[in-house]
Amino acid sequence: MVSHRPVLIINAHLVDPETGREEAGALAVENGVIREWGHAIDASAPPEGALVIDAKGRVLAPGLVDLRAFVGEPGAEHRESLASASRAAAAGGVTTVVCMPDTNPPIDDPAVVDYIIRRARDTAGVRLIPSAALTKGLHGKEMTEFGLLGAAGAVFFTDGARSVSNAQVMRRALTYARDFDALIVHHVEEPSLSQDGVMNEGELSSRLGLPGIPKEAETIMLERDLALVRLTGARYHAAMISCAESLSIIARAKDEGLPITCGVSINNLALNENDIGSYRTFLKLSPPLRGEDDRKAMIEGVASGLIDVIVSDHNPQDVEAKRQPFIECADGAIGLETMLSVALRLVHNGDLKLPQLFRALAMKPADILGLQQGRLRKGAPADLILFDPDEPFVLDPESLHSRCKNTPFDGSRLQGRVHMTMVDGRIVQES
Repeated sequence: MVSHRPVLIINAHLVDPETGREEAGALAVENGVIREWGHAIDASAPPEGALVIDAKGRVLAPGLVDLRAFVGEPGAEHRESLASASRAAAAGGVTTVVCMPDTNPPIDDPAVVDYIIRRARDTAGVRLIPSAALTKGLHGKEMTEFGLLGAAGAVFFTDGARSVSNAQVMRRALTYARDFDALIVHHVEEPSLSQDGVMNEGELSSRLGLPGIPKEAETIMLERDLALVRLTGARYHAAMISCAESLSIIARAKDEGLPITCGVSINNLALNENDIGSYRTFLKLSPPLRGEDDRKAMIEGVASGLIDVIVSDHNPQDVEAKRQPFIECADGAIGLETMLSVALRLVHNGDLKLPQLFRALAMKPADILGLQQGRLRKGAPADLILFDPDEPFVLDPESLHSRCKNTPFDGSRLQGRVHMTMVDGRIVQES
């Protein structure tokens, strides 16, 4: 995938989340890595044979790293394939995507991990890398072989949208993961408290006549998991938190020095329970959309760094799965292609600076995976995006590259369009 032709991008607004720098300048790429960047680069004398790209003042930043996306292959290619997910990611400025293991068959065997890696290499333009199942068959009863799966290329272990309710199984998994220095990523939702609910429990759910999911379903599971992390010393990542109470729990655990990180879905940063309106099924999500106070708490968590990463929680569902009564339809919304433009609302509103946003969208998720991407560091892989943060557009779901169109932002007025996506110094998308 490495392009050996040098690339010089000039007249760019450079954003580096690692140093917090924002400045006008240029960036040079050689052999697929960043050679130099900043205002001191002599743009008048590009290397011989270089491709010179005029950014025209647009933002040049690290490509996004998404730790949570469902890609249907194998078994549910009608919802999303590796190729279609790659196109959607490239169009949205996402250069690395971690695929969830809840496929058919699940990614609980080294042969399936190898299949995903080989298929992605052959069909995808961006980096699509597999996570592996935490338990066999995603049943929550028996651990998978972390050592073999990690050696095959799985980057962490999770049961996707399912929670492991058995505390003994989770303790064993964390102990086993500690010995392999493996990362456990867990969906923090207590199944017995959430299984009948379809939205946030509260006054609105009562008025809509819908069964609710209390915040305690999240906080009880999170407290249990952190107690087990304290017991075992394993690395742990709470996949998505959604309420202020969870943020307080995370803050205490980090103050204690536990080896933990956490994420939040872009949906819980941009939307609240009132957006469900007249039973809009594209907004039936897990975790559910919470109240406005919780949404603001999530934004504050990202700004302070307590929340480490923002994820798309990309979950394509076909028409048959969504065109049902709210209580019966499937959870999930697509998000790979819209995550950046929706997240830029936080910048336009003054909640975050661009380096802060890209810390959560690119640098921190790359750090969690042990990757060098996510920053404008000399020698780092040239996974870059060029975008206009102010370019307005109205989202038309039919223009999206995903096979399914279940976006909660249908018809929304957004700002921020990606004009170029580069992976390993090779342009994989431009407009």
